Amino acid sequence: MTMPTNESAMSASLARRWRLWIITGLLTAGAITVFVLGRRHSTTSTAVSSTPSSGHDMGGMQTGAAPSSDGNAIQITASQIRQFGITFGTVERRTLESTVRTVGTVTVDEARRSQVVLKIGGYVERLYVDQTGQRVRRAQPMLDVYSPELVAAEQELLVAGNFARSVRGSSVPGAPGASIDLVAAARRRLELWDISGAQIEDILRTGKARRSLTLHAPASGVVLQKNVVQGQAIQPGQMLYDIADLSEVWVDVALREADVGAVRVGSTASVQFAGYPGAPLAGRVAYVYPTLDSASRSMRARIEVPNRSGRLMPGMYATVALTTPSRTALTVPSSAVLRTGDRALVFVDKGGGRLEPQAVQLGRETGDFTEVVDGLTTGQRVVTSAQFLLDSESNLGEVMRGMIGQRGTSDIPNAQDMQSMPGMTAPAPGESGMNDRGARVKGPSVRDTTMKGMPMSPNRR
Repeated sequence: MTMPTNESAMSASLARRWRLWIITGLLTAGAITVFVLGRRHSTTSTAVSSTPSSGHDMGGMQTGAAPSSDGNAIQITASQIRQFGITFGTVERRTLESTVRTVGTVTVDEARRSQVVLKIGGYVERLYVDQTGQRVRRAQPMLDVYSPELVAAEQELLVAGNFARSVRGSSVPGAPGASIDLVAAARRRLELWDISGAQIEDILRTGKARRSLTLHAPASGVVLQKNVVQGQAIQPGQMLYDIADLSEVWVDVALREADVGAVRVGSTASVQFAGYPGAPLAGRVAYVYPTLDSASRSMRARIEVPNRSGRLMPGMYATVALTTPSRTALTVPSSAVLRTGDRALVFVDKGGGRLEPQAVQLGRETGDFTEVVDGLTTGQRVVTSAQFLLDSESNLGEVMRGMIGQRGTSDIPNAQDMQSMPGMTAPAPGESGMNDRGARVKGPSVRDTTMKGMPMSPNRR
């Protein structure tokens, strides 16, 4: 009977030992965790406390430079000039020989354009030129037109001619002269309808009215439009053919408002076409339109380009380079100009490492140089590099601080300041000391055991 009692006691003792080992393992793991986190917290605190408060490098930029007493001027050192790679240029008077580049479209020379128009009504009996784009020569037959009104006028001419011949030897006073006037009036009527003198003489010679009238090309060229077909009825004043001489064409270009004063009549142009690469054609500015497009803020100019080969066609796109007259002007390197919204700035070297921003008024830009209309004088030194440090959207103070590295640790808010910022929550600084904490462990009682807890910030107490 004592055997079960001993076995029960041994089982209870073994269970207590197992619980003791489990509790000891948990406590050991907790102690290791506390040690590791404590080291990490200590390292972080050391890094924060070792951050310089002033007079040290931050982000590779020295903060020793300070604003000058002259308003927005700034003071930099020689080491900062080398560190940021700042270079300088000189304001000088230079000869500007600029080239204005733009695009254009080939159009027809309006002075080389003509139309075939019938001044009386009629019907198309025959077409000699029946295709758009067909080339024609001057005086080449275009079409035959039947017009009852024209036939009646020809009959009047024949009657007047016969009457004049019959009264040529008449003794009636004024009869011969009146007959001559009738012939002249009938002849004049046909001439006003563009009937040639040769056709009128042929009617008088044969004594027969022609049924149809042949219209001829007024000039050599290419048929751009054909508005007539066989058998069509024609109204007086209707345009039948549109003919253009393309031996010389126009190239209409759009000029920026800033380039209007540079381009003049007579300026030479180099015109390049995508269809004929590597073969630019020489042209000349023949006209500058007197109006400005208010929507695009551009003005048009007309360039005359020879086209004896006939390769250029209306509607083709062209790339144009216009050579403007050379002149001497006060210039500054273009890399020195900072465009900040509605104005332009240049940093002027005042000597002794002092840089002062100067507002300038700019003119034309030619290659690597920009004309200065107002704000600078000859011989001044200006900053020409390290412009990436300046933000065109920032105000002037931020621009200068970013350029010379004036943002130091004094500009960084501390934790106490961040606590008072709206919407900002910063961790409280770490604390050391003894804190009373309570813990409850389930299971058999354990003696001679020490528990350690993780440090907690005041906000989590």
